[in-house]
Amino acid sequence: MAIQLFGALLQIPSVEGEVTCCSMEYMTDLWVSTGWMIYPLAFCLVLGVIVIVIKFISLTGKAMKTKKILKDVDELLTQQRISEALELTRDTDAPAANILYAGLERHEEGTERVMKAIENQGLLEMSKLESGLTVLATLTNIAPLLGFLGTVIGMIVAFQSIEAAGEVEATLVAGGIRVALQTTAAGLMIAIPVSIGHNYFVSRIDSLVVDMEESAQKMVDTLHGMEHGRKA
Repeated sequence: MAIQLFGALLQIPSVEGEVTCCSMEYMTDLWVSTGWMIYPLAFCLVLGVIVIVIKFISLTGKAMKTKKILKDVDELLTQQRISEALELTRDTDAPAANILYAGLERHEEGTERVMKAIENQGLLEMSKLESGLTVLATLTNIAPLLGFLGTVIGMIVAFQSIEAAGEVEATLVAGGIRVALQTTAAGLMIAIPVSIGHNYFVSRIDSLVVDMEESAQKMVDTLHGMEHGRKA
């Protein structure tokens, strides 16, 4: 019933404009009234947004390339067309292509050398995929701490006002307490979406790694079978 009443009120132009206006004014006032703490919090917000956007675009492109290259290489390896698979991985700029190329390049040196090359290249590609995640993890920890710092400073200001006045009045401490609570809220509002973005990228990277490991294992098995075939 309450939801229906609120929806009916929003259909009235004047009420809708008032609600929107109040919401925008409240959010603006909430952000501005955090005092000087707005600058480090704004820096964390801007940096987090930039890293998330860049990481999303980069990871999406790499995921598409990885899916395609794994499919093509698997087909070539099934047909034992090693030279064509080697050429394809060499000409493709994708983490999976670099890993498979490192193994295929040593396919004549034995299975152990192939596996060692894959492991070494895999560590390098993993570090590249995880670039930027440290920044997001750091922001997730720093933003709430900055908010808590603002809380402590706000409470100190409030108690200083009480000490200077010699008596406790709501108007004296309201400003400091307000800043204290708002800085905490702002820090959490930044940390929560950044933490979600960080966990999302970790899950996508883990999915890519699993796909690359499966394809690399198939390649090793194929090369191992070809090696035994030649010995036989």
